[in-house]
Amino acid sequence: MSALPEFSFAKQAKATKGVLVIPVLEDAALAPIAKELEIDVDTGRAATAANFTGKARQSMAMLAPAGSKLDKLVFFGLGKTDDFSEITFRKFGGALAGKQGKASNILVDFGFAGDDETIGAPHLAAFAQGWYLRSYAFKKYKTKKKDDEKPKSSKVQIVGANAMDAKKHWASDQGVADGVLLARDLVNEPANALGPVEFAEIASDLTKLGVEVEVLGEKEMEKLGMGALLGVAQGSVRPPRMAIMKWNGGATKDQPVAFVGKGVVFDTGGISIKPSGGMEDMKGDMGGAAAVTGLMHALASRKAKCNVVGIIGLVENMPDGNAQRPGDIVTSMSGQTIEIINTDAEGRLVLADALWYCKETFKPKFMINLATLTGAILVALGSHHAGIFSNNDELAEKLTGAGKSSDEKVWRLPLGVEYDKMIDSKFADMKNTGGRWAGSITAAQFLQRYVDDVPWVHIDVAGTAMSSPSTDINTSWGSGFGVRLLDQLVRDHYES
Repeated sequence: MSALPEFSFAKQAKATKGVLVIPVLEDAALAPIAKELEIDVDTGRAATAANFTGKARQSMAMLAPAGSKLDKLVFFGLGKTDDFSEITFRKFGGALAGKQGKASNILVDFGFAGDDETIGAPHLAAFAQGWYLRSYAFKKYKTKKKDDEKPKSSKVQIVGANAMDAKKHWASDQGVADGVLLARDLVNEPANALGPVEFAEIASDLTKLGVEVEVLGEKEMEKLGMGALLGVAQGSVRPPRMAIMKWNGGATKDQPVAFVGKGVVFDTGGISIKPSGGMEDMKGDMGGAAAVTGLMHALASRKAKCNVVGIIGLVENMPDGNAQRPGDIVTSMSGQTIEIINTDAEGRLVLADALWYCKETFKPKFMINLATLTGAILVALGSHHAGIFSNNDELAEKLTGAGKSSDEKVWRLPLGVEYDKMIDSKFADMKNTGGRWAGSITAAQFLQRYVDDVPWVHIDVAGTAMSSPSTDINTSWGSGFGVRLLDQLVRDHYES
């Protein structure tokens, strides 16, 4: 990981060295700003030459005048105040980090961009979070780095009328951001370094934040009857694990909310082996488990006032002589039997036992699972929305709202008895795939058979957790998608 910036906040400050960034509103007059700062530069002429008008995310950099200790003066456009939100400020922070993040000392003075009502403490904290998230880079395994690739820490001071309150918000927002970065790290790690055992050990490290963690091994899962999960793992020499993480931040009597993640650390497809082209990306097939682990980090870091359970099923899907075969029938923890049609439809088998265990053990208020489950969701939604499926309209609506607030967007797709019939089997209670058509829906129908009447949402993050497009706040292959989304859901609706 690259060196991450350190943030400080002040109501007033004067830049004495490094880079001074002046965010300005669209069509703001720059000459009075330069005069007030006692900087002798012709800002009007420079703005005309650069076609700078202060539109959102426009920037204009100028060398500091002779005699100044500053290296550079940067004007950054905020656009119109009507467009201000935490989302836009998070993007502003990320965009600026992409342009100025390598400087060692940076002061960002919002004092010229509006009053304390226009730019509130949450805006300033979101700006810092965007800068922080954009600063992430996974270069752990690069042994030879160019000078511009070597980690360099930046000190960023944010100045504004609400800076002191923003400092309090940032303490919480940084914990969430660190959860996102943990999820990114996990997705970016190569599978030879991150197997089920190693993943479970990383989850266990959350005890340092007050999370209770229990790890089930193969024998414990055999006793519980988790034949679906264990069937996926039997082709690998690396033993499976299930990590159960509990954050007890609410009242003792409160039902927990639960999040369940698919953690296939590498997916060859098993006997139904995948084509070799692009198979290296299957190190990211644990993006759901990564998001749940990052979420538990985020909630514990900010001391969320809620009882939360996070469960991750960790396996490797390999095609050795002991691997399960198409045509095999396995018995899940629920007692329901499954005919294996395609060993590459393995994530739902892992989740089936994890969801049932969660439901039976914790009696949660709701369950939300995340999984890089189907390529079909990419066909439907691309990489800009995760697909969601639910048995509960209220929970689905809350999650959709959290997606809009966090800018980790989701889109609901249908479930129905017609789709459910597509996974009926001649030889068992169900089969693990309904065929090519409606592949994401039939996968969700499969999972629904393991939740009974518990309010539930399945989030298919195959298009958003890995290899997703670069954004203002992320240029990493692993995005950490889901951490901010689910933190927002808990924050908005489930904290006491």
